[in-house]
Parts: sequence; structure tokens; C-alpha cells
Amino acid sequence: MSEGKVSYKDAGVDIDAGNEFVEAIKPEVKSTFDEHVIGGIGSFAGAYALPAGYREPVLLSATDGVGTKLKLAIDSGRLDTVGIDLVAMCVNDLICNFGTPMFFLDYYATGQLIPEDAKQVVGGIAEGCRRGQCALIGGETAEMPGMYSEKDFDLAGFAVGIAERSEMDRVSLVRPGQLLLALPSSGIHSNGYSLVRKLFFERLKMSLEDDFEGRPLIETLLEPTRIYVPEFKAQRERIVALAHITGGGIIENLPRVLPEGIHAQIDRSRIQTLPIFDFMAQYVDEEEMFRTFNMGVGMIWVVESENVDAILAATDAYLIGELVAGERGVTLS
Repeated sequence: MSEGKVSYKDAGVDIDAGNEFVEAIKPEVKSTFDEHVIGGIGSFAGAYALPAGYREPVLLSATDGVGTKLKLAIDSGRLDTVGIDLVAMCVNDLICNFGTPMFFLDYYATGQLIPEDAKQVVGGIAEGCRRGQCALIGGETAEMPGMYSEKDFDLAGFAVGIAERSEMDRVSLVRPGQLLLALPSSGIHSNGYSLVRKLFFERLKMSLEDDFEGRPLIETLLEPTRIYVPEFKAQRERIVALAHITGGGIIENLPRVLPEGIHAQIDRSRIQTLPIFDFMAQYVDEEEMFRTFNMGVGMIWVVESENVDAILAATDAYLIGELVAGERGVTLS
């Protein structure tokens, strides 16, 4: 290069590192493909053939991120699980509208592309897609010096699913007398991490490697979000409605599947809270806990009473309450 000329690499963007990264992730990405994926990796757009057998197919979409849980992953250098969280937050929403996830796209923006770190992140996304039974058919990696500090990055995920139009309106099927089953969460999932970080690392002055229940605290905090797609597919004929318990907790998410005139009564003593929530509850008001975290319940299914035994025998779900006539909302008692 002539003296005085400036390169893209001088500006902080390494094209060769980007190419190395793309080559490195190809096996992971291909491992998520199913028979509906058209073409390979490297085209301008991902292509996916619509599955057959739908009378009135409707496409569903969902997008989400991982929030400040990413900060803990970056600080600890443990980057292999946040991709699972990214997929989970999207596909767990799709199934609440009776959508079957088909494919996933990701957007990964960073200050400096470090191929080994990026490979871990996308490897986690691919693992999330395998768990969520969907194909990773596209993504974008943006190296943006000046927008992010060198090791910082952000993730956004986009999932597309398919549903039968006649099966989408679950709220109209909800009525008094139906029962509420909880599916356990794997941990904090991907909500409330600004409060988590403030409590553990500012208020309590704990470190990432401090012992918590026999393993480093950071492992508990980064436990990836559970993906409920396999259970949904296996039990969909027995499910009336589903609520993904994310930010806002049970109190704000369960009413999203309740019609006017239906009230959810939940027995607080039945909820199988996890040790991490029991610990935090020593320092955070209970009402705040239930409005911020899943408290050990990652998803709630509304079901008919005659289907309860079959679901309990086939899954790790458990009974936490029932629906009654009353003002639309939730009571924890």
C-alpha cells in the first residue's frame, strides 16, 4: 500500500478475520438444516420451503435479544451459552401462538471481531436452533469499532414459524374450570439481569467465581434459557393455551392468554422456586421478585382437567392453579 493510504483494517475492521469466522461456523450452521432449507451458506438471503399439510398457513415471527446477561458472559469470557438464550427467547414466544418454529436469523454486532469468540457465540445459537428444532439459515456479523468497545457485543435474534390459522386464537378457548400447569425454568433465563448484577456485584460485592450451591456463581447466572418447543410439539393436542413467563413474571404474562371475565388463581406454595430466587428474595421484596423474574416457572400451560394426568406423566410439568370466573388477572395466594 502506498504511503499515506488508509486501509479498512487501519479503521478497525478486519475482513480476513471475518472470512475466517464464516468458514469456521459453517459446520455448526449446517447441523441445524432440515429438508426445507434451500441452498447453502453464503447467498444474499436464506431460503426455506413452506412445509406442506396446512389448510390456511400463517407465518409467525418473533424477535428478541439477551439483555444485560450478555455483560456477564463478556466479563466472564463464557460465550458459548448466550446464543441458546437468544433462540429460546424467540421460539418460546412463537409456540404461544401455536406456531411451529421453522427458521432463525441472528445479528451479531461487536467492536472487534475475534473469530474464536464469535465462533463460540454462533455455536451457541446453532445449539439453540437444534434444541428449538429450527434451521439457522442466515445472519449478519457487524464489526463496528467506535460503536462498541473492543470486547463488547450485542445480539438480536429473529425466528419465523408457521401455524394453522384456525389454531392460532387460543384465548377464545380459555374458560373457567381449566387448570394451570407450570413447566420449570432452568434458571433466571434472560430477564432481570440489571437487577441481578446490581444485587450480586454492587450491593453484595460478590465475584463471578464465588461458590453458589456447589458451583461458581457465574455458572448459575449464565444457565441458558430452557427451550420448550419439544414439549409443545409432543403435547399440543392437550394444550388449550400457553404463556411464556419472561419479563413481568407470572403476574404480567399469564393474563396475555386470558379473556375478559377469567381470573387465574395460583397457589403460591406450589411454585417450585429455584435456589437462586430464594437467595435473591432475602434482599428483594417478594412483589418485586414476582414482577421481574420467572421464579422457577418458565412457561404455564392452560389445560382441561381430563388431560392433566397424561401431561404430568409425559413431562416435568406440575399443577399450580386453576381458572375461575372473575376479573381478568392473576392472584398468587
